[in-house]
Amino acid sequence: MEDVLDLYEEPYDPQYPTICFDEKPVVLHQAARPAQPLAAGRPERRDYEYVREGTANLFVMVEPLTGWRHVQATDRRTKLDFAEAVRWLVEERYANVAYVRVVLDNFNTHGPAALYEAFPAEQARAIAARVEFHYTPKHGSWLNMAEIELAALAKQCLSRRIGSIEELRREVAAWNEERNERMVEARWQFTTAKARIKLHRLYPSLL
Repeated sequence: MEDVLDLYEEPYDPQYPTICFDEKPVVLHQAARPAQPLAAGRPERRDYEYVREGTANLFVMVEPLTGWRHVQATDRRTKLDFAEAVRWLVEERYANVAYVRVVLDNFNTHGPAALYEAFPAEQARAIAARVEFHYTPKHGSWLNMAEIELAALAKQCLSRRIGSIEELRREVAAWNEERNERMVEARWQFTTAKARIKLHRLYPSLL
């Protein structure tokens, strides 16, 4: 916990950006029958029945201190999908920085080994050398600021039926672009000093 909190307290350095990374499964629902369109004096009407169209996954990457985020929709969330997301961060988005510090949870696909399953060893090593993983503790996913972004995404973009991954990509891209234009930042207030007071029960008692 303190490793992540200390990272959040560091001043911004463009050569060592801190990225919060998380993922969210999305169930795709298609309407069973067309909606009745909006008319004078009558709102749009949608039937409660739907057809399930499978699931998709969203990777969310947030740089809290700059107000930048990137949401990527994928068919699955395997090690290969995770590795490709990390590769994009290191080789494309942050190609000119010293290294990228990534805050994420301990999900079993989240680790350097995924890079070696996805890419040739030389490329995997080059990516791994420029990324520094900082894991949230068990039951401590709330420490990941990407969860704040996921909550906003769920409320503002995903609170209705989306029937295909193509539609999902269009919707999250529009939402992502609008948030980036406004440079919406996350102002984290919980520090290591506060943790030692409020969560003192988690620390060993030394007599």
